[in-house]
Amino acid sequence: MSQPTFPAMRMRRGRSAPWIRAMLAEHHLTPSDLIWPLFVAEGQGAEEPIATLPGVSRWTVDRLADRAREARDLGIPCIALFPNTPPHLRSDRGEEALNDDNLMCRAIRAIKDAVPEIGILTDVALDPYTAHGHDGLVDEAGYVLNDETTEQLVGQALAQARAGADIVAPSDMMDGRVGAIRAALEADGHRNVAIMAYAAKYASAFYGPFRDAVGSRGRLKGDKRGYQMDPANGAEALREVALDLAEGADMVMVKPGLAYLDVLARVKDRFGVPTFAYAVSGEYAMIEAAAAAGVGERDALILETLMAFKRAGASGVLTYHARDAARLLAT
Repeated sequence: MSQPTFPAMRMRRGRSAPWIRAMLAEHHLTPSDLIWPLFVAEGQGAEEPIATLPGVSRWTVDRLADRAREARDLGIPCIALFPNTPPHLRSDRGEEALNDDNLMCRAIRAIKDAVPEIGILTDVALDPYTAHGHDGLVDEAGYVLNDETTEQLVGQALAQARAGADIVAPSDMMDGRVGAIRAALEADGHRNVAIMAYAAKYASAFYGPFRDAVGSRGRLKGDKRGYQMDPANGAEALREVALDLAEGADMVMVKPGLAYLDVLARVKDRFGVPTFAYAVSGEYAMIEAAAAAGVGERDALILETLMAFKRAGASGVLTYHARDAARLLAT
């Protein structure tokens, strides 16, 4: 079919006024597209600002309900929880992850008691609980053990499900962990607990502020390239996603976000399943730094970035800017 040419076709006609731009927009961003990550700390009545994440804090369990109410009132359907486990409870094997009364589980119960209608997504990985900062158990040579780690992850996921988690999200990148967690959830009666697999999680330089937030940066011995993906690889991500879906993942995630929009688009095009992106801590910090330096307008940067995720195919986005974005979208 031949296309009309200028002047029969003037592309700017569709951009000539706000109403027609809105009518012809191919993608739309709403608060229901957002998941708000929150960091949990021990103590009472406290907010702990995170220096490398300006505007983001850790919250004690008793103050999390207020954040959940904020999310609900802004139309954000789900929050994601990440604990900063006290040092004396961290160990080489991360046993605190299995404790039904650990910081994460107490936070889940407190939120569900106060705001039962909000969704709760929980991180399934051992790095907030290990003394060495890795996402799994390590041998004498420092190698992260796959199958032994998976056994711990299963116990961690069950503890979170028993506390009331709606979605468990294994972020460790161990082989076979999705299938093991799915089988355990079914056997334990948690049939409606969904799994959002961090299916394509890259060994990225963008995670630094997050490691500060959960207290693992100074503990990490070595790096995570032995289990997280090589940033050079795209086709490998499709294999990872296929495996996690075959094992029972309900949703998949690409992490980080902006530097991996091509991977996000390929995953959504290939599989057509609910596909999420994580706008990680380093991406958040870059926007904040750019705005503080006066080289970009903060609100516009936030919304344009989130729209880029939607355009690439994201069903939703985990973002530390969720509250800000939802407020902007309401104006």
